[in-house]
Amino acid sequence: MDPIKEKLQQLPQKPGCYQMFNSDHEIIYVGKAKNLFNRVNSYFRGSHDAKTTKMVSNIADFEYIITSTETEALILEINLIKKHLPKYNISLTDDRQYPYILISDEKNPKISYTRELNRKGRLFGPYPNATAAKEVTELLNRIYPLRKCRVVPKKECLYYHLGQCLAPCINQVDPAEYQTIIDKITTLLKGNVKEQQKALETRMNEASEHLNFEKAIEYRKLIEDFNTVTERQKMELDVEDTDVFAYVTNEEYISIQVFHIRGHKTIARNGFLFELMEKPEEMFINFLAQFYRLRNYPIPKEILIPNVDRSSLDDELKARITVPKIGKKREYVRLVEENALEKLDELIRQEKRKYEKTFGSVVELGKLLNIPTPRRIEAFDNSNISGASSVSAMVAFADGLPDRKNYRKYKVKTVEGANDYGTMFEAITRRFKHPELRLPDLVIVDGGKPQVSSAENALNKLGITLPVMGLGKDDKHRTSYLVYQDQEIFIDKKSPLFFFLENLQDEVHRYAIAFHHLLHSKNTLASRLDAIKGIGKVRKKQIFSLLKDANQDDIEERLRGIKLNDEQIAEVVKTLKQ
Repeated sequence: MDPIKEKLQQLPQKPGCYQMFNSDHEIIYVGKAKNLFNRVNSYFRGSHDAKTTKMVSNIADFEYIITSTETEALILEINLIKKHLPKYNISLTDDRQYPYILISDEKNPKISYTRELNRKGRLFGPYPNATAAKEVTELLNRIYPLRKCRVVPKKECLYYHLGQCLAPCINQVDPAEYQTIIDKITTLLKGNVKEQQKALETRMNEASEHLNFEKAIEYRKLIEDFNTVTERQKMELDVEDTDVFAYVTNEEYISIQVFHIRGHKTIARNGFLFELMEKPEEMFINFLAQFYRLRNYPIPKEILIPNVDRSSLDDELKARITVPKIGKKREYVRLVEENALEKLDELIRQEKRKYEKTFGSVVELGKLLNIPTPRRIEAFDNSNISGASSVSAMVAFADGLPDRKNYRKYKVKTVEGANDYGTMFEAITRRFKHPELRLPDLVIVDGGKPQVSSAENALNKLGITLPVMGLGKDDKHRTSYLVYQDQEIFIDKKSPLFFFLENLQDEVHRYAIAFHHLLHSKNTLASRLDAIKGIGKVRKKQIFSLLKDANQDDIEERLRGIKLNDEQIAEVVKTLKQ
């Protein structure tokens, strides 16, 4: 099954934030959802506008974070967009800011609705529901007598007579009185709204009893707005630089999640999966002890974790750790734990898919060929154009993964023209005539029986016995079958083993082609330089040496350094541009 389709079926029907990745694992879109399953699946069903269709075509993977409410999901979405600036989130990365409620930092403070983050004072928000934020600001201005005017006037205004302003224009207001009002507003905006909600409910009921239904509806709307803007939003935890850890286990694995909060905002998360090798609590503590040191992460001001024994942690780490028992921090730890639980099955599936695509495929290949598991594989391929600039390349795989430091390139020396079998014989001979190099468990060549025979002959001549397998292609130059011991073996083209072998063949082919193009370009340049008067073998070598690390801006200066005249320099530069 397609990995994305499989992940789509496992999405939870919960609110959260999702991130779309391209093939380079760059975040290209961030969104929020009341129901992650419905929202994310909708991208892969039906028709969309041109922009969405283009975005979906670039999606290679996606991730998600569960939140408690849709509002929390939107707060997290805002934070992630500001951090990663995804290319398809244009509408959320323009100059328009989400609204805040501001208590100004002035001698006579004022409470107002704003989208400007550079205003002096204390900001509360951001609030996804702009209408609710405005109406709550108006309500707070009616309840609390702070200044309403933009500039303090010379005489009292209507607000003073309505009891909605302390009138600093005519009265000397004690700063302590202002502070008392600000403390009450702060308490409300932090979510402690029970007292104010009861007062509004009383007024709503009174209005209803007096048949003033319009007023009652107004009070009910204000109660809803208060609940909207003061909802306890875990994604906006009132802490600075904090990492929050939690873990869950099943019979075989431990899933660990960490959420990163920077500047009061949740900006990222990481998930890890390990096989249970000891007690879960001990594994979690060992992971925590190594997390910052091995990954070179800076230790934040605070680390929130579940209630575990921290005695084995070093003093510096221990000093930063808090085990919250109640309140928002404890709720946040529980939220991370919920994400760890939700991610457990997905991470297990990812590990199994990774195993099937790598070492699991190697195990399967060993069984298919009736040989010990080929933990180390070396694959060879040739490349040339009508026999010119012939090369061969070798890639190494260890336990099903590329071992790039052991890749090798061979410029063909003994073969004339387009002789694939002779080229393979030379490459295998040159690779295996070095006894100091570790031998692979299996040699794979790009091609059918002739190429396999050529490789076997080279090994026999060196007195080396190794299994050799060929990868044959169909008439469309796609991986089609295996060749082993003079037999053609066809396997399921949808199996992990086939995908592994196809990727291996593509990798060695890519490596050979890249080397061939480099060599061919160099040979073409060399032949063009031969046509320039006064440039012989020594000068050509000097020019090639300069080209390795010179850019176009300083090439002329470097050519003068090897004593070329202006005419020669002009000809060389012209040749390089061809």
